[in-house]
Amino acid sequence: MKKILNHLFEHKQLSRETAREVLTKIAKGDYNDSQIAAFMTVYLMRSITVDELTGFREALLDLCVKIDFDKIPTIDLCGTGGDGKNTFNISTLASFVAAGAGAKVAKHGNYGVSSVCGSSNVMQKLGYEFKNDESKLKRELDEAGICFLHAPLFHPALKNVGSVRKALGVKTFFNMLGPLVNPAFPHAQLTGVFNLELARTYRYLLEKTDRKFTVVHTLGGYDEVSLTNKASCLRNEGETFVTPEDFGGAVAPESIFGGDTIEEASGLFTKILEGNGTKEQNRVVVANAALALQCYGIHDELEDCIAAANESLVSGKASDVLKKLISLN
Repeated sequence: MKKILNHLFEHKQLSRETAREVLTKIAKGDYNDSQIAAFMTVYLMRSITVDELTGFREALLDLCVKIDFDKIPTIDLCGTGGDGKNTFNISTLASFVAAGAGAKVAKHGNYGVSSVCGSSNVMQKLGYEFKNDESKLKRELDEAGICFLHAPLFHPALKNVGSVRKALGVKTFFNMLGPLVNPAFPHAQLTGVFNLELARTYRYLLEKTDRKFTVVHTLGGYDEVSLTNKASCLRNEGETFVTPEDFGGAVAPESIFGGDTIEEASGLFTKILEGNGTKEQNRVVVANAALALQCYGIHDELEDCIAAANESLVSGKASDVLKKLISLN
């Protein structure tokens, strides 16, 4: 690692092969926490290159516990995190809304690192038991329309760096990797990223896969469609923008605040899913779920997807998905 660190400290970049090798060694426990922290800190000082991100991704996918859902078309709704906005768990809520509208969702997630409450925190608080048993996950997908893939159970590298990431408490390149390394290899994904540069890097990487994708970034720094400003949407077909007006109007940043504790965040999650959220909260969830449904192929037109997502939330279908999922534990 000393040689690698000196190379990076001289403002040099890693090749795809070297990046892959380093992350493989991290996964195998070849480096200590101090070395790993120094390595991660480099990428807080400069942008990650496409080759580096590609190499890291390949290493994680090589080593991951893979899940095979027998070619059932699935979608993942997963943001990078690290935007520092501390919004409520929008992508996780949108996942249940999308499942209630007919999509099959293989949700990849983890504990919060740079935010109060990540998707794994809220799922655990709600009584979901993490697992990497393929047959149990497939049953959840079949019967509830959604399953949850807790990242550390599938990625040894993430498990090995968990304490370092928590101690640092800021976004690292592992945030950038999360949405790219779903062990179920979904057919489609809606991914939020915290800046436009990373959005375009994601598009470059995802164009080399065979999946449908929508990469979103709301101007102002949100890794989701926050409806606080217009959002860039990078798809297989190209780049477009959606505006708050497409979903009923803009919302104020404070209206999508996620709370100061895991208890507050999970309580807010349940409140919104049960149909007791504010109009602003509901619109944000519906907006993200609608884009996921469009990416998945439930409907071609965004208006139809908005209607389907809204119906899933308002009718209680999304809430029923959660109840069914928990009952299968």
